[in-house]
Amino acid sequence: MTAASELKYFASSDGDLAYREAGAGDLVVLLHSGYVDHRVFDAQIPALAGTHRVVAADVRGHGASANATKPFRWADDLADLLRHLDAGPAVLVGVSMGGVIVGDTLLEHPELVRAAVVCGASTGEFQDSDPWHREIQAATARALASGDVEGWLKAFLSYVPGPHRTLDDLDPDIPRRLREMALNTVSKHTVGETNWHVPVTDTWPRLPKVEVPVLTVNGALDTADVIAAAQRLADTVQNGRAVLIEGTGHYPNMEKPEEFTAVIREFLGTL
Repeated sequence: MTAASELKYFASSDGDLAYREAGAGDLVVLLHSGYVDHRVFDAQIPALAGTHRVVAADVRGHGASANATKPFRWADDLADLLRHLDAGPAVLVGVSMGGVIVGDTLLEHPELVRAAVVCGASTGEFQDSDPWHREIQAATARALASGDVEGWLKAFLSYVPGPHRTLDDLDPDIPRRLREMALNTVSKHTVGETNWHVPVTDTWPRLPKVEVPVLTVNGALDTADVIAAAQRLADTVQNGRAVLIEGTGHYPNMEKPEEFTAVIREFLGTL
């Protein structure tokens, strides 16, 4: 786990939010997927910090950041952090849930966004209809409701390789790292606690107004619905492009970190 001394904290209106910072230059902010934390970007942070100021945040309720005690939106938390950093507008890069936060921030706080990379996501109003994915969602919900942490972890990790592979097909270090992060986040919460998160709505109709460059990145072995929704996002904004990384599932940044980082570098070079 990242040493506490390496983390910085921003005093939000509802507790301290943690982030890791490295490098100097134009700002790039990395947003992680659900249940884990900024460490999913352990390969990207040093690689990008050679040319950019990189901030990798722990989203509220995750990692070292405070849990919510009142209604909130992740896009508003990110906007407050960007204003605190006083270095925007920023390039936002998000994976899965982090990608949704990037999309929400594009719509709710466009003045703070220079460009966006959305990986393994589209908008928060997307629902994957793939039966395999829906069964995983149901299994994780059942396990969380009953406090079955091991059952939840099994369901959560089964999504990582995508519907065409199993965990045995991955480098074992990937599920090990994800498990460690997920256990840390889950330990912050209790069964039946209030979910204070307020989703952003009316997303798809507003996307045609997005003018900044948007890149969607997906693992080619993710579900067809996720890949199609990312393509729809790229096609709907005014300046969008979609990329697939072959041989990877929902976490191309972890499965093929050098290739993922090269895609981000190429995109940054066009700005």
